[in-house]
Amino acid sequence: MAEPPIVIWEREVTQLLCPADLIPRLEDALGKFSRRDETEVLQPLRTALPLQKHGGFMGLMPTYMEKDGVLSTKFVCFYKREEGSTLPAVQATVVLLDPEFGNVKAVMDGEVITAMRTAAVSAISAKLLMPPQAEVLAILGTGKQAISHYRVFTETFSFKEVRVWSRSKQGVARFISSVGGPVQGCSSAEEAVRGADVILTVTGSTEPVLLGQWVKAGAHVAAVGACRPDWRELDDVLMKEAVVYADSREGATLESGDVILSGAEVFAELGEVINGTKAAHREKTTVFKSLGMGVEDAVSAQLVFDRWKAKAGKV
Repeated sequence: MAEPPIVIWEREVTQLLCPADLIPRLEDALGKFSRRDETEVLQPLRTALPLQKHGGFMGLMPTYMEKDGVLSTKFVCFYKREEGSTLPAVQATVVLLDPEFGNVKAVMDGEVITAMRTAAVSAISAKLLMPPQAEVLAILGTGKQAISHYRVFTETFSFKEVRVWSRSKQGVARFISSVGGPVQGCSSAEEAVRGADVILTVTGSTEPVLLGQWVKAGAHVAAVGACRPDWRELDDVLMKEAVVYADSREGATLESGDVILSGAEVFAELGEVINGTKAAHREKTTVFKSLGMGVEDAVSAQLVFDRWKAKAGKV
């Protein structure tokens, strides 16, 4: 008889995940995904169920990694909230299953996993695509994803200056208080991004907040928000001038308003750059359109589970 599933929630997941261990596993997973070998990664496009009454969607993100023996799915609900709303914009749960027996092995806090793996993948994009000697980091947005990106990027890279902007001064103040590190609050998005080497857009916006005319040539942009076909963070100028990368080409062309509405072409997946089949154009302005994938949740959840077992003395 299968043992009852373990439950690993927010604080413990946070303790068991760290960027230094997660980033190499995600690089390996992205490379496997882009090889399109179904024995390595079998992952259908995310299913989205509209929650019209509440202005949101529920996404279902299953993944099977046959060679690694990993089977998981994430349930994620995300919403377009009004400014100042106290309701969460995202709620997520990750379930890890035994692929042979089909029983649930673990249920985990998906918000921590989502925040950490998303920031780690953005860091991988910067590692591959940002200009050499990048010194200035700009963050547009001040929510949970902005905080996780700040922490992962400042742990992974050495920026001389970090700037942040939000539509509300209160959001900027909360962010600065939360991160407890060196960061400059800006009064406008333009002020934040002018001259920046790396720009992170982690907003809930449905209209462009980053304009191409503000972005210096050769900068790298990781666009994390706007996960629906009619939502945008980046304008046409930026999307058409930049070399565009994605985690999943299919996901970007079907789910990303930044890609769909601008008519921009996705040049490559990050996994293709990792595998050496596509070039990393560091000398050009680059955009990484992040949508998130089930395989990223799967390897993150497996890492949490393995660490939990080792800590509990079950390995």
